Amino acid sequence: MQKVIIIDDEAAGRSLIREYLTEYPALIVVGEANNGVDAVRLINEFKPDLIFLDVQMPGLTGFDVLTHVDEIPQIIFSTAYDQYALQAFEVHAVDYLLKPYTRARFAQAIQRITSGLNSIQKLQPLAESLLTASATYPEKILVQTGNRLITVAVADILRIEAEGDYATLVTATGKHLSNYGISALEARLNPQHFIRVHRSDIVNLHVIREIQKYPSSYDVILQNGDVVRVSRSYMDKIRGLTF
Repeated sequence: MQKVIIIDDEAAGRSLIREYLTEYPALIVVGEANNGVDAVRLINEFKPDLIFLDVQMPGLTGFDVLTHVDEIPQIIFSTAYDQYALQAFEVHAVDYLLKPYTRARFAQAIQRITSGLNSIQKLQPLAESLLTASATYPEKILVQTGNRLITVAVADILRIEAEGDYATLVTATGKHLSNYGISALEARLNPQHFIRVHRSDIVNLHVIREIQKYPSSYDVILQNGDVVRVSRSYMDKIRGLTF
């Protein structure tokens, strides 16, 4: 069973989706919203597996909704006329339903979602572009967990450690594997807040408790007790923090 939320400002649009969904008993509607504000509340409350998301709505647009939710599930967008939105969906390989659509077109969208052809990885570039559209450095980072994208607040990241071609974000509540490597994340983060201390480690300057100095090395001690060794090639960065 998969939880579904329908988000559309028109009652007729929500009704049509409910009607078409009767052919898919594994997809259970757990909520509906007719505006972006209620959509955010429902998504954060129910954490659905799939949402049908309108683009033009009162309060918040469908794009705005994605910047306010804690987790981004699989999405089938719907729109009546916005050609620019359609182009964005096509570029990022996100499926959409152009109103009015047929039962056959609806079935095709469901098939793409359930077969994995429209995987959550293909949604990530669109979601990331929305999160960073108005900021030099992102306040949130997206990480994939199953068929969802989870937002991690950058301020909550204690440190980042290399994990092969990927990187692990360490927070006070757990660890999250990012699809990006540590160098790519370093380039995206504010250098006033994060510092590279090793080819395999980045630390958040705001959570450093102390720095232990040895004859030929340093250890960074974080507020949670983690100890991160500073490699020789990054020692000048640590020295630059002292006054």
